[in-house]
Amino acid sequence: MATNHQLPPGVVATAEAIGSALGDVRLALGRGVRDLLAGDNPPVRDLYSPIEGDPGLFGPDSVTWRIHADGSMLIAGIRALLLQMMHPLAMAGVAEHSDYRRHPLDRLANTTKFVASTTWGTTEQADAALAMVERVHQRVVGTAPDGRAYSANDPHLLSWVHHSEVDSFLRTYQRYGASPLTAADADRYVDEMSIINDRLGGEYAARSVAELDQWMEQIRPELRADQQALDAARWLLRAPLPLVARPAFAIIMPAAIGVLPDWVRSELKLPNVPVLDPYIVRPAARALVRTLEWAIEGVMQSETA
Repeated sequence: MATNHQLPPGVVATAEAIGSALGDVRLALGRGVRDLLAGDNPPVRDLYSPIEGDPGLFGPDSVTWRIHADGSMLIAGIRALLLQMMHPLAMAGVAEHSDYRRHPLDRLANTTKFVASTTWGTTEQADAALAMVERVHQRVVGTAPDGRAYSANDPHLLSWVHHSEVDSFLRTYQRYGASPLTAADADRYVDEMSIINDRLGGEYAARSVAELDQWMEQIRPELRADQQALDAARWLLRAPLPLVARPAFAIIMPAAIGVLPDWVRSELKLPNVPVLDPYIVRPAARALVRTLEWAIEGVMQSETA
């Protein structure tokens, strides 16, 4: 007796309707997340097409492309912001020359554009982004609450910002990234990223994980959470984000806190996440990261179709 494997027309129509609705939800979510992160900044390169011409500072075979394309960067960016607060001179520059309290998404969009331009842009686009940062930094000068003068173009502070970002991007990927990272790949990533420090004029750039760990340990005596840092951390915990972003941020923030060293969490008086981290925070963050990647990928594919 032959078996009819064809589905009834009503079932097929229902399945197609569900698929269409899911596609609409995917595009809406992806565009919302992209707009939240990048604002009106257009993509610097179509990553779904063959790379033609100048591959930029790193290229498609780099570990940097692999890490920076991962959804864990959403968590890594917040982790980097929290860590950078620990240097009083860097924190003074942000507190006194940034309007982050009134326009938090503008700052996020500018940072996202810089990372995207230097990662995936052509060499010309990367150089333009680096030059823009240097010009902006020229205006970021002043005196910190402790009486010390600061300048955002100070080679020592530039190296602090660089290493705190590299440390955050790497540690967060190692916990939440889509695929395992070998020790050799981790060293290669630190080495690749040293070009950003060097182009900006930092005094030193680690070129391996061991050198990164050593540099972070050497600078630790300079780090402390002053009142400006405590105020900024408290504000970030309750950042006035759009309603659509708040559920995701409620997962991203504890995930970022969980990747910080214990002493940084203690100094900044952040919630004690590690107790719940393995059982609640990490599974939720991994699910969120993969969902947002799926949504953003759908937008990119629809725009290149």
